[in-house]
Amino acid sequence: MKKYTEKNVLDAAFERIEFAFNEFDNIYFSISGGKDSSVMLQLAAVVARKMNKKFDVLYIDLEAQYKATIEHIEELIKETEDVVKNFYWVCLPISLRNAVSIIQPKWIYWDKNDKDKWVRDMPKYDYVINEDNCPWEWFVEGMEFEDFIIYFAEWYQKEHSGLTGAGIGIRSDESLNRFRTIVSDKKVKYKNKNWTTQIKIGKDKFLDVFNFYPIYDWRTEDIWGAVSKLDLKFNQIYELMYKNGLTIYEQRLCQPYGDDQRNGLDQFRALEPETWERVVNRVHGVNFGNIYCRTSLLGNIKTEKPDLMTWQQYTVFLLETIGLYSPELRDHYYRKIKTFLKWYEEKEGILLQNIPDEADLKLESSKKVASWRRIARAIERNDFWMKRLSFGQTKSDIETLYRLKEKYANLIKSENTNDKHLKKIAEEWENEH
Repeated sequence: MKKYTEKNVLDAAFERIEFAFNEFDNIYFSISGGKDSSVMLQLAAVVARKMNKKFDVLYIDLEAQYKATIEHIEELIKETEDVVKNFYWVCLPISLRNAVSIIQPKWIYWDKNDKDKWVRDMPKYDYVINEDNCPWEWFVEGMEFEDFIIYFAEWYQKEHSGLTGAGIGIRSDESLNRFRTIVSDKKVKYKNKNWTTQIKIGKDKFLDVFNFYPIYDWRTEDIWGAVSKLDLKFNQIYELMYKNGLTIYEQRLCQPYGDDQRNGLDQFRALEPETWERVVNRVHGVNFGNIYCRTSLLGNIKTEKPDLMTWQQYTVFLLETIGLYSPELRDHYYRKIKTFLKWYEEKEGILLQNIPDEADLKLESSKKVASWRRIARAIERNDFWMKRLSFGQTKSDIETLYRLKEKYANLIKSENTNDKHLKKIAEEWENEH
């Protein structure tokens, strides 16, 4: 293990946890089910037994979780039950970033309005905190994840009084943001310890709570070294990640709709297909599984236009979504739509801003009127030639299709299209193999 001055990082972490138990009147540890917080919790349990101490645990359940993660959380509860007083398993409707769409930048897990789409059933343990038994007046449905963390810390300190320590299992080499959290000269430290940070609400309201980071200087090798040396429990999803080709440095537990959603969704699909199917149907709008990692990129998109979204907004949403996985296909559709709108401006005198959101359905179906619904429906059906916008098959389109085929092996299968020209090309490609 890496040396920390005269100690290795394992001994240094034990020393920091012991320091925290001696200095703070009450302590809770935040865990996620990932390797870092899991190791931190089990090290804390070792120290607590040695010092005859007890502590609390905060676990915020993000709903869209691996089955293996939940199984590991349950395993940790059993492993530490002799030293844990309260286990706060939080299943409240909290808001997280949704990087899949610029129109819907947030999603709310455990939202009762989407109960039929929940990735998992609500855990039934007595200590699970949900909307029906929430003890906190300060909680607001849909509040930000980061705000919840701060308000929980404030509540916990007032509930227990005295000075509170909040153990956080982050490592500075995981990301630049985490490194800044540790080294910032603007933060208030406890007794000048760099691995502590005083929590504040707003700009100047400091709480009698200090975050402390027992394993902040550990490397990935140190985490797995401790697991091996101390025979610690770990989330079995990492074993599946390793078998799926990810190195120990690439393995991450990430929420599937975050900024790294490509890796997040891909991991879910490869490691727990049954969970992945629920995950891709969870967010409101497009069924992303039919765009990303699907067997046929040009198959129809299963869709559900949000009620509060206009057809024009929905058109942009569909283009943005396709662009995440195939920028070339998005650009192909954009060029067609641009030509379609330009024709209506030049021939019918209808400016872009005057294109109606909806028109008479019969006129839309007979291609006699422009509307954003007509455009959106063409994208939904992955109408490659854009026949629904009155385009015909062109030589240029076929060239584009072949360029896409070179890049996307799963571009189109004959059974996934009703267009006779596209079906014929797909059948020819299939016969070649």
